[in-house]
Amino acid sequence: MGTFITTEQDGAIAVVTIDNPPMNALSSALLEELEAELDRLDGDDGTRAIVLRGAGERAFVAGADIKEFPAMRESTGAEGGAVRGLHRVGHRMDAARTPFVAAIQGYCLGGGLELAMCCDVRVCADDAKLGQPEIKLGLIPGGGGTQRLPRLVGIGRAMLLNLGGEFIDAATAYDWGLVEKVVPSDELQTAAGDIATAFAARSPVAVAVVRELARTTRDLSLEEGLRREAEGFRRCLTSEDGQEGVAAFIEKREPRFTGR
Repeated sequence: MGTFITTEQDGAIAVVTIDNPPMNALSSALLEELEAELDRLDGDDGTRAIVLRGAGERAFVAGADIKEFPAMRESTGAEGGAVRGLHRVGHRMDAARTPFVAAIQGYCLGGGLELAMCCDVRVCADDAKLGQPEIKLGLIPGGGGTQRLPRLVGIGRAMLLNLGGEFIDAATAYDWGLVEKVVPSDELQTAAGDIATAFAARSPVAVAVVRELARTTRDLSLEEGLRREAEGFRRCLTSEDGQEGVAAFIEKREPRFTGR
């Protein structure tokens, strides 16, 4: 087990817990450990979905470790410390073949929300609080909040969070499209696990192509996006998984996907 990260493997599902009391702040060391663990899991053919959660009930992640900020200013400026680490983790998650589900409880703020936004799906406890409060420190979100957030909720709502710095509740986050599901807090881990289990049952080849298209085509023209979608469909159709899925449907049985 690592210093800040623990992983429980439940079949094809890996549950990764961020544990940095009291509020799971994202330090540089924690993010370095998280990046290494996600890289390991993504390279493991036996892992087909990853759930990210925070230890305890108070927070998913309450933000970056602010105590590191003065050192960041003195040494490497805006590209140092936790900011750079969060960018690296986000890039690694974007490039992964494995889907990610965030299980959000308690406070999900600043870098914590930016980490959650790197996931494919966010499941939220009904008592959670989400926000980008960096503006209250005279700062801006530095781990993707000005870029990922508008893509999820639109420019106006992103500006409301990024300029105001206030928190929103789980119901508002759901209404805005920031999270995909809200459940009672005692059902959070089960709900996130159920979604991850459904993802893990699908073809890893097709899952990876869907994730790739979602990441690489969102700023393209519709025509170019459709062209890349058609190319991705052909890649899936000619894969072993694609052939198995079609055969299983015709033969009225469950497919046995291998990720090839």
